[in-house]
Amino acid sequence: MIQLEGVTKEYAGGTMAVDHLTLEAPSGEITVLVGPSGCGKTTSLRMINRMIEPTSGRILIDGQDTARVPAARLRRDIGYVIQHAGLFPHRTVLHNVMTVPRLNGWGKARAESRAHEVLELVGLPGDLAQRYPAQLSGGQQQRVGVARALASDPSVMLMDEPFSAVDPIAREGLQDDILALQAELGTTIVLVTHDIDEAIKLGHRVAVLRQGGLLAQFSSPADLLAHPADDFVADFVGKDRGYRALSFQTAPVPVHPEETVAMGQPLGAREEEWLLAVDEQMRPQGWVRPAEVGGAPVAREHLHRAGTVAHVDGPLRTLLDAALSSPSGRGVTVREGALAGTVRAEEVLTAIQRAPRPSGATIQAAEPR
Repeated sequence: MIQLEGVTKEYAGGTMAVDHLTLEAPSGEITVLVGPSGCGKTTSLRMINRMIEPTSGRILIDGQDTARVPAARLRRDIGYVIQHAGLFPHRTVLHNVMTVPRLNGWGKARAESRAHEVLELVGLPGDLAQRYPAQLSGGQQQRVGVARALASDPSVMLMDEPFSAVDPIAREGLQDDILALQAELGTTIVLVTHDIDEAIKLGHRVAVLRQGGLLAQFSSPADLLAHPADDFVADFVGKDRGYRALSFQTAPVPVHPEETVAMGQPLGAREEEWLLAVDEQMRPQGWVRPAEVGGAPVAREHLHRAGTVAHVDGPLRTLLDAALSSPSGRGVTVREGALAGTVRAEEVLTAIQRAPRPSGATIQAAEPR
């Protein structure tokens, strides 16, 4: 657990970056600090590993006051991931990842073995280990940064805007990877972002900071969306927070059988406006219009891929999105990757109306000082 107790950072001239911040980041969870530029979120993060020293207050990790630990040792025991990865350009991927274990006194063979292990863990193939950072894509560089932070098996990892410099597709993949890694490893993570959607997706708990480094609200994502503490939080979370809140709601929705056509199969004369194409494992591939295909075998160029795919037991938001985005108006659902059936938008909306409203209590909220 990471505890910040009345932590303040005041610079010369009286500029207050962080103002008496008190919160707890529970062990084995992701705590996200979010807020507008200049609200003190990065300063708060860097005070945890003493890259910035607090003016007053205490920071404890598992009950130990960080001020009583030599700063260099403290930092080597905490994983740290930053924007643009911050890799050493003159070192290979492998030697970048080996850096902290070697600083901690690990032998070369042990450090190299661990580096290969964590590179595999973050989804980087072994042949990339001997490349240099400039030879990697932005998303790959960021994965190396995560691998380096994990290399010494830290119980705490700090992440400062880790995905803001990569493209949206790579960013979503990296977010999913962090969620999977955290669930597998149980690492305590504190992450800074300016993106409320990222905060809601990744955080078990979300701390919203306002200008001047004041804590506006500290809540679960579902509670933050359902019960913003004040107008500032409500405006920051956004006007579509009711739709986002559906990410945390589930309810029974009718799932209908869907007629399918196998990839490579000739359609022949079909009257349906839309048919769902599947592969040999019944995994959805896309929608096809028989009128466009004619009697030809269904091929990749015939597919309409506009619709998203939702897990059949997933939250209402993904089910509604699948229905609304589908060119046929029928949302595709899967179970373990295979087709489960389709849902209708009107039936998802009925389930939304019947579902109980979120009623979680705010973990912590603060009034402006």
